[in-house]
Amino acid sequence: MTLSRRSFVALLGGGTIAAAGGGAAAFAVTRTPHAALAPWDMAGGYADPRARALSWALLAPNPHNRQPWTVRMDGDDGMTVWRDPDRDLPVTDPFGRQLTIGMGCFLELARMAAAQEGFATEARLFPDGEGPGDPIAHLRLIDDAAVPDPLFAHVLDRRSHKEPFRSDPVTPQAAASLTPHCRVHLGGPVHAVLLEQANAAHLAEAATPAAWQESIDLLRIGKAEIVADPDGIDVGGPMLEALARLGVLTREAASDPNHPAARGSIEATSDAILSAPATTTIVTATNTRLDQIEAGRLWLRQNLAATGAGLALRPVSQALQEYAEVRPMHDAVHAAAAPDGGTVQMLGLLGHGARTARTPRWPLESRMV
Repeated sequence: MTLSRRSFVALLGGGTIAAAGGGAAAFAVTRTPHAALAPWDMAGGYADPRARALSWALLAPNPHNRQPWTVRMDGDDGMTVWRDPDRDLPVTDPFGRQLTIGMGCFLELARMAAAQEGFATEARLFPDGEGPGDPIAHLRLIDDAAVPDPLFAHVLDRRSHKEPFRSDPVTPQAAASLTPHCRVHLGGPVHAVLLEQANAAHLAEAATPAAWQESIDLLRIGKAEIVADPDGIDVGGPMLEALARLGVLTREAASDPNHPAARGSIEATSDAILSAPATTTIVTATNTRLDQIEAGRLWLRQNLAATGAGLALRPVSQALQEYAEVRPMHDAVHAAAAPDGGTVQMLGLLGHGARTARTPRWPLESRMV
């Protein structure tokens, strides 16, 4: 479930907001959750080079913005990284595949940030096995052993797109910077199937109570909730917060897919999905935890490359999930994008669009063991 502010506003309309009265302008300027966005400005501002690398890494994309990483400093140059089981998505990600991909994004961005200062990152993945509670990685920084990665220049501008795409196509020249990291489908039959199945899976999720409720439970509505819990799905901004205060935008309304508020969001998301002029896929030969980490590394690099090319990239995960109601869409995506076998780890929508806002983050200190 990817909710955009426009999804709610499109249905609820601007008329209701008038009830906020003449103080609306003053109200609006106070609604930015600055504390939840502070980690973006604090990135790199630590004395320890490991903390500097981690402060960049926590800006990585991840499913439902769960930010599932925890880290312990080891000695003078080491780190141990875990995936926090308290941040699991048991309905829509029952095997932890998507969250492991998110950990791959985190590890790759930590590596890139360290390399920016000349540190190489020695990584041992799953050093104690892949059981519950086992570390994802042991990392060690090695000074004067790496060169900067050009993609790092786009970290602060990177976003996961949430709005409709413009109608102008993605050119082969613009797509070329992404192809080292993914397959790009610039129209054609595979692209058509991917859009159709992405939308069908989105609608199936909305019609599956447990899957839909998993996202609703992660809504953070308004500044106070976003600052208190800067993970999950942030629903903020002056208009939406005013609607929430007026009782128009509520969790109860969002929980019922037949309620006008939820229905408007569902339809707006379908419109946004179907507006994409191009799609991308990341396919691995097998589906091991190492494959999933690699998929995360590639997704992070693809996202940064798209940013550098002036493109917008949106992940759409529903058609790749592993619960019964989306199995037909899962199989159709694999038949189209991986006809010779393998696992489609990531499906993205690619196009042109206005850059969306930064996503809230927990401060680095809160993720340290």
